Amino acid sequence: MTPSAKTALLITNPASRRGLALYEQTRQAMREAGIFCDAVLTEHPGHAATLARTLAPQYDLVFTLGGDGTAMEVIGALAPNGPPVGILPGGTGNLLARALGIPLAIRRAIPVLLAGDVTRIDLGRLEEGKGEHDRRFAIGVGVGIDAAMIAETSPQWKRRIGISAYVVVAARAILRQDRFTVRVTAGDQVIERSASAVLIANFGSLLNNLITLGENIRYDDGLLNACVFDPQTFRDAVRIMWKLILRDFRPDPAMSYLAGSRITVETDPTRIAQADGDIIGTSPFSVVTEPLAGCIIIPHRQITRQ
Repeated sequence: MTPSAKTALLITNPASRRGLALYEQTRQAMREAGIFCDAVLTEHPGHAATLARTLAPQYDLVFTLGGDGTAMEVIGALAPNGPPVGILPGGTGNLLARALGIPLAIRRAIPVLLAGDVTRIDLGRLEEGKGEHDRRFAIGVGVGIDAAMIAETSPQWKRRIGISAYVVVAARAILRQDRFTVRVTAGDQVIERSASAVLIANFGSLLNNLITLGENIRYDDGLLNACVFDPQTFRDAVRIMWKLILRDFRPDPAMSYLAGSRITVETDPTRIAQADGDIIGTSPFSVVTEPLAGCIIIPHRQITRQ
């Protein structure tokens, strides 16, 4: 981190699982670190982006305290020229914080980020015809098991048991064997097959590097990667999971991949879609990459290229 960074804006989502509970603790930790920190609370979806655009240029750094949706609102709003964003985990899944190796305990995360490195990452953008205000994402966009996991997990259950709620719902979705036909297109490359999960990934590794979605998926190469999974039995699902954990990407009839700077996903029948843990509509959809548009803070010497 540049030593000249002395001021920070903290944007907190009080509706997130831990955001409001950690609000004062975060402000106190900033003071102890010698950072002058102004804090604001979001009031509705989209408010974090508005606050970032309006207030962030006055500060050296911006921190988000909430879930992945809050973080992406701010990162997207400040792309490509805003101050760097530090992600403090205050939500349920905290996929971005986990993918970047940011500690989940606030009092550990703040000094790690203040001593961290500023880096740029690619962002994905859903093409919705709204130009600069199209929805952006960092981790990925998906249909199938992951979207069902998000859609079917109630806010009450998330508050009660946290990320474990997602695991239970995902297991149910796998056992249902809810499959569909998908056509994924990137330039002249096409995948057309049955599937139970499709993820257009920007980050290759998730959950503190526990799972790697595919080979050579990086957040700074200007490409998005389509990962199509089709386990037809519970045994297939277990095999795929072990391959992702072991980083075994030898050819498998239940796994397909392609990469491109613009990817279109069509399904039959229509499926709910999620982006970075938020439901964003239904298929079909198209996404494009915005190379190195996001400016974030990562732990120092975080050498894993995801």
